[in-house]
Amino acid sequence: MQVMDAVAVRRWADACVRSLDANRESIDQINVFPVPDGDTGTNLLHTMQSALDALLRSPMSTVGDALSALARGALAGARGNSGVILSQVLRGLAETVQEVSLVTGTALRKGLHRADELATAAVSKPVPGTVLSVLHAASEAARDCASDELDDVVMAASRAGAVALADTPRQLAVLAKAGVVDAGGRGLVVLLDTLAAVITGQSVATPVDAPLAPRTPESLTTERESGSPEFEYEVMYLIDGTSEEAVAELRASLNLLGDCVSVVGDGVSLWTVHVHCNDIGAAIESGVRAGRPHRITVARFADQIAAQASRFVRDRAIVVVVSGAVDLFRAEGAAVFDLASSSATPTDLLSAIVSTRARHVAVLPGDPDIRGVLDEAVAYAQAAGQDVVVVPTFSPVQALAALAVHDSSRRAGDDVVAMAEAAAATRRGELSIAADEALTWVGRCQPGDLLGMLDGEVVLIEPGPAAPESVVDLSCRLVDRMLAGGGELVTVILGADAPDGLADVLEDHVRVTHPEVEVTAYPGGQPDAVIFVGVE
Repeated sequence: MQVMDAVAVRRWADACVRSLDANRESIDQINVFPVPDGDTGTNLLHTMQSALDALLRSPMSTVGDALSALARGALAGARGNSGVILSQVLRGLAETVQEVSLVTGTALRKGLHRADELATAAVSKPVPGTVLSVLHAASEAARDCASDELDDVVMAASRAGAVALADTPRQLAVLAKAGVVDAGGRGLVVLLDTLAAVITGQSVATPVDAPLAPRTPESLTTERESGSPEFEYEVMYLIDGTSEEAVAELRASLNLLGDCVSVVGDGVSLWTVHVHCNDIGAAIESGVRAGRPHRITVARFADQIAAQASRFVRDRAIVVVVSGAVDLFRAEGAAVFDLASSSATPTDLLSAIVSTRARHVAVLPGDPDIRGVLDEAVAYAQAAGQDVVVVPTFSPVQALAALAVHDSSRRAGDDVVAMAEAAAATRRGELSIAADEALTWVGRCQPGDLLGMLDGEVVLIEPGPAAPESVVDLSCRLVDRMLAGGGELVTVILGADAPDGLADVLEDHVRVTHPEVEVTAYPGGQPDAVIFVGVE
């Protein structure tokens, strides 16, 4: 192709995620600079996945819109210094095509030049032999290309990046000692090769690479960026709605606290902050003075290094995706993704799955509305070599029933079948407050009405407002309706709006009306339902 439109950008972004996924482990293995933590490939993959996720959620009317969505998504989801630099590469491409309808060879040349400027400015102390050297070489080759044709420009950039990558061990002693090329530069070459493949329609592989030598003990204890081995933590967070002056003060403050400082923005209102330091609190307090830090992450380098001894540290894990009831499921030994406090994006769900570091993961979703994004996250995890299965659960009570029969001593496949059968044998009910006017199977409801739901359908309506006595009465009626089909055990998870004493009233009511049935109630604190009810 001689031009790129928004659809081609989408195709490139999707191909980048797949290429980084395929190369993630090999990039992680050669990462020794600035910190030998083996996560550059993983960070690039997560960042690009965040960029693609943002693009899929945004309208793609123009190529500028598409690239801007990629850049903002990468900035918001940047992982590590490599992710920050990737976000600036995408921003550079986006900034140069805002006034054009298609990416031509000339536009790509200007975009790589702007990306080079932004990426270099993002690093407090640029060092030769890193991803910046590879990007600069690609930018220079694109600038000097004799042809203005898009395929010629991208191939010139791709080849020059590969040559510069092979030269990184001669520029940075730590790479030469470890016998590897720069990991961040390797990731950038993967992205350039992928772009060239999308534009030319032919597979493009890096023609030049340094041999991968066995990693020595010395390579695992190499000095960190700028010769500063004393910093133990990586701190990252986002800031929005701040001024350029406040950002300049923040950058200066962080430079006094540590190294590998980058404070970069999207050119509009969002900034991402990255620093290696010892005083975590001071790094965050600096952000508080500049604006409102959020999505704060802290990583300890020693933990990351030790973690690379094995990708999977255990055989099995359970991940429960629910809104509230976090302590309840954690007490049962599950990892919990709380929908009440986290956005359910494929990237965030993928992080929850991967962070278990388990070879086999069973996911128990407590909300049917997240199945689409969950399937996307699971597909990514499976493509990366993790065995992930989603057990069909549609409510926290079904997830709890499935978790109750989990047995790690069984074969993974047999255990999933047992959990699925337990969930299917559990009828699910819910008492919630209507947010909107709607037509249900039992009539029209108004905002504020109490709704009794059975297996996803409204079966009872109590006109609002929801007084405590109305909640108690409808809860008892809902349990009676569910027990009409039989049952031996009623499980109740109490929400944040459940009135005091509701659990005792339900137990007394069932003891009188169904003395053969056992009732178990748990505090869940979920914000979206007054109670969840399960009948087994």
